[in-house]
Amino acid sequence: MNKDTGSMKPSAREEEEIPPGSDMEKKEPSVTDVIQQFGQTNVPTTGESNVYCLTIIGQIEGHLVLPPQNKTTKYEHLIPQLVAAEQNPRIEGLLIILNTVGGDVEAGLAIAEMIASLTKPTVTVVIGGGHSIGVPIAVASNYSLIAESATMTIHPIRMTGLVIGVPQTFEYIEKMQERVVRFVTTHSKISEEMFKELMFKTGELNRDIGTAVGGNDAVKFGLIDAIGGIGEGLNQLNVLIENRRKTNMHGLEGITQ
Repeated sequence: MNKDTGSMKPSAREEEEIPPGSDMEKKEPSVTDVIQQFGQTNVPTTGESNVYCLTIIGQIEGHLVLPPQNKTTKYEHLIPQLVAAEQNPRIEGLLIILNTVGGDVEAGLAIAEMIASLTKPTVTVVIGGGHSIGVPIAVASNYSLIAESATMTIHPIRMTGLVIGVPQTFEYIEKMQERVVRFVTTHSKISEEMFKELMFKTGELNRDIGTAVGGNDAVKFGLIDAIGGIGEGLNQLNVLIENRRKTNMHGLEGITQ
């Protein structure tokens, strides 16, 4: 009862109170929820570290939803994370951990293009495997590393489902393949001739055309910058972050003088 009026009407303070556990109460997503949704321990908007770790694992899922037993990385989850990391001033660099069998070509290229277009320093570390469309993602960063035991499978584009037997279908596949070749050769030290040689090589893969490239060979061919893991990746990323800080400081000094 309200003491001032003697009525049963709740006071303004009582009306403003939101009972715990109600739908109106705003809650931050728990760590478990974030891990289940994104495979991350934190998101770029709440992380305390100046380095954001992005994981790309399993099969890269594109426009079609894969069966539930498949371990997938959804590109619609990665895109907002990359945008958030780019906008967050506390995030100074991205460490991208890659262990993927490949997947949707357009989705993989979209992720690779977004990583390449970030203004903040990026380092990719290939652990386990960076196969198929994972190759462009691996080379999209400012610096790339690969574990010595990891492999990267380079092969021509393959299509599943309905294929129309007309010359236009072949031309479409060829143009898509050229996009992949152009991106990889632009963002790495491998030559177009060497990359195509690995792509069309026969006898390397069982019932397929292509090449399985180990960690040392990936560095030798110029596909990846160096052999290394998480420690080397973080060290290199910190170097890139420090260089960016110095560049920004010099820019500010030039403006104030």
